[in-house]
Amino acid sequence: MNVTVFGATGAIGSLTVNELIANGHTVTAYARNAAKIPASWGDKVRVVIGEITDQTKIDQAIAGADAVISALGPAMDRKAQGTPLIEGTQYIFDAMKTHKVARFIGHATPAVLDPQEKPTFTTRLATFLPRTFMPRAYEEITGMCRIIMDSDRDWTIVRFLAPKHTPKQDRVRVGFFGTDKIGFPVSRADIAAFTAAQIDDGTYLRRAPAVSN
Repeated sequence: MNVTVFGATGAIGSLTVNELIANGHTVTAYARNAAKIPASWGDKVRVVIGEITDQTKIDQAIAGADAVISALGPAMDRKAQGTPLIEGTQYIFDAMKTHKVARFIGHATPAVLDPQEKPTFTTRLATFLPRTFMPRAYEEITGMCRIIMDSDRDWTIVRFLAPKHTPKQDRVRVGFFGTDKIGFPVSRADIAAFTAAQIDDGTYLRRAPAVSN
């Protein structure tokens, strides 16, 4: 498939691009800074440089895509201002509708509940901490997910708690809080591999599975 990846040069985004390439997909990488594009991608990846609030560039990146992945997440810098990812997410979904792209995979934390999930201690903690200590980031991630979940697209939101820079594991836990045993740490490589695999897997359509090691 032709897959457009937003946040493509981030820690998880770049690993996701690598997984997609390895799986035989054609990738368009959307990034803010051309200097962060890995040399290893060479001519295997089409690159579009732009801000996440640049509606025209976002539209160009999505034109011709079969699916969209967003590895975007709120800035953890307390000095950050505004909620540009909410605006950008709306532009992504507007472009998907324009170009008739149905499949979307995004990222979030358990501060966002799966539609069929009830709050647990873990999800309450994952909500209380950012809402109390990083309210801007909390507003941004919940605002992004509201746009995704309210859309008519075939979305999946991959949730995780404590991403680590560790190798891919042989076994990854996938499920939902309150019914499945989900841990805290998970390797970024496993998040990327699971995210890339959702492109042609309909198991979690309009669901928000959590992953952990």
